[in-house]
Amino acid sequence: MRHARGHGRHSSQGARRMSAVGLLLLGLALVLMMTTGWATYAVLLAVSTLGALAGLALGAFDIAVLRSLPERIVGLLEHDLLQALVLYAVVGALLNHLALVGGLYSGLHKAIARLAGRRAASEMAGLAVGMLLAPMNGSVGASLLTLSRTAGQAWAHEGMPPARRTALVAVASTLGIIVPPSLVLLLLGDAMLRAHTEGLALAAQRGLATAQAGTRIINTQDVLQAALAPGVMLLVLWLAVTWWLTRTAAPTTDTRHAPRGPLTRRERWTLVLVPTFIVALLALVTTGQVRAVEAAATAGVLLLAWGVVSRQLTRQRLGQVLDDALALTGALFALLVAAVTFSLVLRAFGTDLLVADWMRALQGQPLLAMAVVLAVLLGSAFVLDAFELIFLIIPIVMPPLLALVDDAAWVAALTLLVLQAGFLLPPLGYALVLARAQAAPRPAMAAVARALAPYLLSLLAVLALVLAVPATTQWLRTTPATLPETTIQGDDLDALMREMSQRPDDAPDAPENPGAPAAPDMPASATEKLQNQ
Repeated sequence: MRHARGHGRHSSQGARRMSAVGLLLLGLALVLMMTTGWATYAVLLAVSTLGALAGLALGAFDIAVLRSLPERIVGLLEHDLLQALVLYAVVGALLNHLALVGGLYSGLHKAIARLAGRRAASEMAGLAVGMLLAPMNGSVGASLLTLSRTAGQAWAHEGMPPARRTALVAVASTLGIIVPPSLVLLLLGDAMLRAHTEGLALAAQRGLATAQAGTRIINTQDVLQAALAPGVMLLVLWLAVTWWLTRTAAPTTDTRHAPRGPLTRRERWTLVLVPTFIVALLALVTTGQVRAVEAAATAGVLLLAWGVVSRQLTRQRLGQVLDDALALTGALFALLVAAVTFSLVLRAFGTDLLVADWMRALQGQPLLAMAVVLAVLLGSAFVLDAFELIFLIIPIVMPPLLALVDDAAWVAALTLLVLQAGFLLPPLGYALVLARAQAAPRPAMAAVARALAPYLLSLLAVLALVLAVPATTQWLRTTPATLPETTIQGDDLDALMREMSQRPDDAPDAPENPGAPAAPDMPASATEKLQNQ
């Protein structure tokens, strides 16, 4: 008996050591990403290969585990959401190479100048362009490049200090994270669906309170609807902060170089058609009337048609659009395959179970568990972009959290806000570093941080509000968190059974399929009771 207990203890300790190997592999991957400059997918594949060889040599898992990798990759690539990934890449490339954004900025500048004054028009027009186009661009990097070529160059021409325009470009580019139907938000919704499924299974295994009968797995539409209200609040706050800063601070731009005069006919049509089309698509996708793939396809076809009609989409420019779209699509698909491979190796080592055991220690403190996970995501945002976080970190840390927290859509909205904050936090925020690299001359990080401070404080205020009041993510949701339960009282059940046992006179003597049992007809009275209850 004592020997058996000692053997069990040693076996448990060995399993923990093997699980810790997975954490070491994760740490090695992060270090290589930060220090080598290698492509993320190459780092993940290299570390996965090293981990697989080590696991086989140590006897941590059998080679049969690795044989399931092709099926996992093929099954993942068959997902229809990845069609939207390709289409969003095309839309982003078209926006980068066509002059639509420049005309939209000029028209918005003239319109806002009449309402809020010329001093606020430039900056508020740039934020508005970011709000309208960032969801359609597909990624933070693509949105940032588009804004740098349009609003950023216009601000530089107007004499805006480099630190100020760097902060504004970074802020506007991150609106595509929280404003639906962005690609980041859609991919996170799919990842949260998988994590919620695993989390409820884990809760059922552990006997946790979240494993309630009838709990509905969230989908992408739930995440879209949960993120819309926080996104609107954040946009309104940022516009208000911009207007207030331009009113109270010293002038930062020379309005003599800003767009002047009445709106041209082309600008009027752009201001009418583009916002109407984008808002309509946003509403249709958020309410579930149109799928994300259909929205991206519609946007791509209309942009192609506009490029042809305006004679901007020449053969050379079309080649550049396709090259950019294929480059982004290839990078994302390679990253996705590498992340699936890496996560399989981590699961083979039992790292996911180790993380679940750590989170189980916080079973009675779900808010503390959520704070830990959000802190991990915030730290990871310094070295990983949104897609890497979704493919690599979310599958590891999110299922144990969703085993403790009931509202998965609320957690998804908080995750989006944390990712947005991580991309803007100096000195390593992804959007901040990229925007600073695009500015000429390159501003000092301290000056950029000062210009960015009011926007970060507004973002943290929205994050705190959503964390304290989960109802802010529930106002626009059209589906319940739990499936309705069908309950039948005792008397109704007896009546239902008696009615079902009485075979009608006109019923056939035998079923058409001899091997199948005859299914009794359900009387209308019993059916109505079932439906009413």
